[in-house]
Amino acid sequence: MKILFAVQGTGNGHISRARDIIPILKKYGSLDIAVSGTQADVSLDYPILYRFYGFSFIFGTKGGVDQWKTLKQSRLGQLWKDIRTAPVEDYDLIINDFEPVIAWACKWKKIPCIGLSHQSAFLSPKTPRPHNSWNWAEWVLKYYAPIDHAYAFHFESYDDFIHTPVIREEVRALESKNEGHYTVYLPAYGDDQIFKILEKTKEVRWEVFSKHSHKPYIRDHVFFKPIENHAYNDSLSRSAGLLTGGGFEGPAEALFLGKKIFSIPMKGQWEQQCNSAALEKMGVPVSWKGEGDLPEKIRDWVLHAKPIQVNFPNLTESILEELINNYRKSVSFT
Repeated sequence: MKILFAVQGTGNGHISRARDIIPILKKYGSLDIAVSGTQADVSLDYPILYRFYGFSFIFGTKGGVDQWKTLKQSRLGQLWKDIRTAPVEDYDLIINDFEPVIAWACKWKKIPCIGLSHQSAFLSPKTPRPHNSWNWAEWVLKYYAPIDHAYAFHFESYDDFIHTPVIREEVRALESKNEGHYTVYLPAYGDDQIFKILEKTKEVRWEVFSKHSHKPYIRDHVFFKPIENHAYNDSLSRSAGLLTGGGFEGPAEALFLGKKIFSIPMKGQWEQQCNSAALEKMGVPVSWKGEGDLPEKIRDWVLHAKPIQVNFPNLTESILEELINNYRKSVSFT
């Protein structure tokens, strides 16, 4: 069986999850990998047959998407060309983690595409949304990478096709302990903005993994570091908690390790707003505007908040086995 696994390369979560999914998929046949996007800071560590520029939202430095840079760096002509020429007809099974080129190529050529992603969870009305849910943003999320069948991940199993998160094996293997510092990952904020948020909470050490700094440096009680997978994992495993945006994989891994979390979702990013709504429902403090009394809220979180207990069993292999078996039942495959 020839399998194509298409992965979104915007942000680190898709790439990180793919590292655990790829070895399992290789057990079922010949596997090729396609990646599009420009914003990931971690590598896949597997050969990539198809690399597409795709369509990426560019992080700003003030808590949101840089809309001008996103528009300026988009290559819509190249996107359309890649969609038309992607050889999806060469594969028996196509699995897609929110990657638009292969998803639209399948739709264009009427070839089934199976979604295996966190974003697929938003196909269910039972998945938490913020109170001011944006209809246009829901539409974008649904059609950015259209699929025919969904296997989804979220913080809880809100629907029958939604599973608890894929926690990387390297994270499951970490020894979780509390050495008192706090890990920070806020890619949509610049270093100066992050320091302003943290400068009033001097009782603890902050380890910031910065998308905007290429060299480590210390500023008072805040240690800024470039993003690097092993260094981040080590910092998180030894931390008291994680200050982060409204992503999915980062908070899921922190919850799994028993860390307390504070969430600041990106402005104008509906998916992050939804993730933070789900976290808030679980008891995680959320700053919806990311400004004003935020330093005081974070100080209170540091001094008084407690971790939230979760159960994220390792179901990755069984989910993929179910996906493959259901596919084999749906086609005449020998």
